[in-house]
Amino acid sequence: MRLTSLDVFRGLTIAGMILVNMVGVAEDKYPSLDHAEWNGCTPTDLVFPFFLFIVGVAMTFSLSKYTEGNEPNSTVYGRIFRRAAILFALGLLLNGFWNKGLWTFDFSSIRLMGVLQRISLSYLLASVAVLNLPRKGQWILAAALLIGYWLLMMYVPVPGYGAGVLTREGNLGAYVDRLIIPKAHLYKGDGFNFMGDPEGLFSTIPAVVSVLAGYFSGQWIRSQPVRSRTSLGLALFGIGCLIIGWAWGWTFPINKKLWTSSYVVFSSGWALLLLAACYELIEVRLIRRWSQPFKIMGLNAIALFVASVLLIKVLAKTNIGTGENAQSIYNWLYQNVFATWAGTYNGSLLFALATVLFWWMVAVLMYRQHWFIKV
Repeated sequence: MRLTSLDVFRGLTIAGMILVNMVGVAEDKYPSLDHAEWNGCTPTDLVFPFFLFIVGVAMTFSLSKYTEGNEPNSTVYGRIFRRAAILFALGLLLNGFWNKGLWTFDFSSIRLMGVLQRISLSYLLASVAVLNLPRKGQWILAAALLIGYWLLMMYVPVPGYGAGVLTREGNLGAYVDRLIIPKAHLYKGDGFNFMGDPEGLFSTIPAVVSVLAGYFSGQWIRSQPVRSRTSLGLALFGIGCLIIGWAWGWTFPINKKLWTSSYVVFSSGWALLLLAACYELIEVRLIRRWSQPFKIMGLNAIALFVASVLLIKVLAKTNIGTGENAQSIYNWLYQNVFATWAGTYNGSLLFALATVLFWWMVAVLMYRQHWFIKV
């Protein structure tokens, strides 16, 4: 069974990820198109957890053979580990590309973790849990990971900082990452300065639950008839998650860079609502014409993500001309094509929208040629 609404949801998410990644290069951008400085949540902060949620929903279908009677064998574990390894390697490729020059891949300073690395590890751990735990055990595990992460982050003291210090360098996750990952391989941007990583190893623990939340949602869809009450069930669960996540945020702030437990529940609520809307329109009411562009992008989501990040690096790090006043290709296009007549904020948005349109056209070409790159 292939869920068209899931492909559309994935396409919407990859379009959003390309949009916010492109906007992120500009100095001037609308606040909603930028990540929250620290605590809080903007629409941009929802894109990444949506990807993990979608991975979980897809697992419901890809692993159904082994969760509904058949014992998992070495072949299925081999496929899972292979996929996780490829995703992790692609993440290292993106980190190493133009690290200290084009195609240098200086492994002495390459950042170890990243977006694809987190997807890789979260998918791997969630898959192993799904294949080895009964349904009740999966729910207990999800609750234990979220509550355990909360208690550890708030009550385990960090040397030199104390307990419950949720700063970039003082939180427990950053401390554990510094113990495990050599300093040269930690994230240096966004104020972390090699003191932690927004996609670090320790904060991947609650990210596993972002995948499991999608898996539980997929189980609900598979067990229900294709009717509006199924969409309503997803929406009600989503609203419940929003309320719980918001309330939890009063004691454990909603924070993407720490991937706090409240953030997992809150972002899963929004993912459930968007999935419910796609399911209702596409599967139940058969209103599909609007969704075709996003379905096309969703069928090659990973390929589009990797290629789009590589292109952003080329545009941002390739200069036109030489000398101190040489501009990057990105800045030249931004200032001379978009910002000159649309203004700086609208210019960054239009540049990003043009980029999404470009990658949609690439996706259309791949779709027509029946090129579907699977990991």
